[in-house]
Amino acid sequence: MHDVIIVGGSYAGLAAAMQLGRARRDVVVIDGGKRRNETVEHAHGLLGFDGEAPAAIAARGRAQVRAYPSVTFVEGTVTEARREGGGFVVTTNDATLSARKLILATGVRDELPEIPGLRERWGKTCFSCPYCDGYERNLGKLGVLASAEVAPHYATIVSQWGSETTLFADVDPPPGIRGERAPIALLRDAPAGVEVVVRGGKRYELAGLFVGTRVHLPGDFARMLGCELETFPNGSFYKTDPRTKATSVPGVYAAGDATSPMHALSFAIADGARAGIGAHAALVAERAE
Repeated sequence: MHDVIIVGGSYAGLAAAMQLGRARRDVVVIDGGKRRNETVEHAHGLLGFDGEAPAAIAARGRAQVRAYPSVTFVEGTVTEARREGGGFVVTTNDATLSARKLILATGVRDELPEIPGLRERWGKTCFSCPYCDGYERNLGKLGVLASAEVAPHYATIVSQWGSETTLFADVDPPPGIRGERAPIALLRDAPAGVEVVVRGGKRYELAGLFVGTRVHLPGDFARMLGCELETFPNGSFYKTDPRTKATSVPGVYAAGDATSPMHALSFAIADGARAGIGAHAALVAERAE
């Protein structure tokens, strides 16, 4: 039985593994090779790595974690996780592993609106986080697409990075923001960045379109393990202790985008470190009993 299994080998999972590896704990990281920001060309707002390619940051982190001999990596997708005896059993398509503690660092998956041209431009001229990608729009014209529930607030935040902001939603726009109630018909490239064409033919040339996406948790681990979730306008997330990242199920921890409606690389890395330390502290406490 391993000390800890980490489901997910992106930023949060790697940060957790590094803390545990430095404590010389027997850790297995199971990674399916999918990163949420795999279409993003440059990462921003991460101190020391501002402007670097997310893939390069992840690869560097993975190489650094691999240097700790007590950490091993398994490629695959987890299909089942359950409590068994004094620990947990995790199954992939190729292997079954057990551990005393379990860290869920699965990230989330964006649920993009079915708008022609959006997926091809995601992470290039269409984004979700203005703090991550707003500065690079160089105070150009911006667009915002979001559900009516969050649209006014989201548009107000995004507007801080643009010379003019248009809200594409069937709601009254907040002061200082243009409103367009007609649904978006398609997106295509434009000299400024992206052209938004709404139903009826009206066009908007923008430096960027910010989309308030809903997200979902990959896998069905909350049901399998009995973890409590918290629901926000953009989706449901694992409910965790803010200090240790422990979930409602003893022995199960969660970290990264899967635990908060606010997403950024810096948050994910900090979360992962907390989860690794939280799991290690629990292991130490059990041994002392």
